[in-house]
This record gives sequence, structure tokens and C-alpha cells, in this order.
Amino acid sequence: MATSNKKTAQRQGFKTGEHIVYPAHGVGQITAIEEQSVAGHTLELLVIVFEQDKMTLRVPVAKIASVGMRKLGDPAAVKKALETVRGRPRVKRTMWSRRAQEYEAKINSGDLIAISEVVRDLYRSDSQPEQSYSERQLYEAALDRMAREIAAVNKCSETEAVKQIEQNLAKSPSRLKAAAAAEADGEADEEDEGKEEAA
Repeated sequence: MATSNKKTAQRQGFKTGEHIVYPAHGVGQITAIEEQSVAGHTLELLVIVFEQDKMTLRVPVAKIASVGMRKLGDPAAVKKALETVRGRPRVKRTMWSRRAQEYEAKINSGDLIAISEVVRDLYRSDSQPEQSYSERQLYEAALDRMAREIAAVNKCSETEAVKQIEQNLAKSPSRLKAAAAAEADGEADEEDEGKEEAA
């Protein structure tokens, strides 16, 4: 298997050094464009490194479109994703296994808006009941994918991107009402305790 490297080349709009989104793995960086000879055929491959997962992927240039690889979203797409997160959670009344499959498909679609919908629907604030293990796993996977793309677009750290997402989650109108109601319940409980002690 012969391999040759090419410096800063461009194929189908993708160039070396550029960050991209690969649906099944999230944000990666194209480090090289190689030619490999496999079974007598020469293939051009994009070498993509996923730093977080310590993984290198080689994608044939001819398969770029069919695997769904895309460029990073622009700031407008990030803004729309953060607006989506602020929306009202839409949880279908179907069995968890069916919903889990739908969430998994959205996460692996590579679409930033679809991923932000999963984050919105599976988020639980401190005042809400805890998530199941599988809900938590899906939520964290979606949050991680979303944060990586936002960090790459806004050129900030992943931690800052997660904070930005969580701040937007807290701004959701339904969550603000729930927080206010929980706070009111807490104050009512304190007042009841004060009356009991006085009596």
C-alpha cells in the first residue's frame, strides 16, 4: 500500500487544516490529503483527526457527499441552535426505546439544529426529576457534539461553549417558570416551618 502526501490541497471544497463535521464522530480537522494504492486502484483520501477521541479517519474523496461530511456551521447557525435550546422541550409520549433511537439518529445526523433539539429535550434542571442513565448518556453525547461545533465556530474552549449552552437552556420560558415555582415552594415551606415553630 503506497502512500503519498500533498501539502495544502483542496478537494470538493474541503482543504487541509480546515475543521469539518463528520456525522458519526462530530468535529474533526483535515490534516492531509493522501493518495493510497489499494488493490491496484489509486484512491484519494482525506485524513481527518478527531483530537478529542484520539482517532484518525481516512475518507475517500469520492465518498465525501455520501457520508454526509460538511463544513462547520456559521455564526448564524450557532445562533439558531442556541435559540432552539431556549425553546420549549418537545417530548413525545412514545416508549423510551423508540425516542432513544430517534435521539441517537439526530445526534449522528451531524445537523447542529437536530443535535440542539436533543439537548433541549433531554436537559434537566436541578428542580426537575433526575434523568435515567440512558437519558443522561444521550444528553451528554448531544451536549458534547454541540459544544465542540460551537467552540470551533466561535474559536473558544469547549468549556466556554458548554457554559454558553447551559445559560441558554436556563433562559427557556418554561424553565424560568419552573424555577420560579420551585423557589416559591421553597419559601412557602420555610414560612410553614416558621409558623409551626411559633405555635
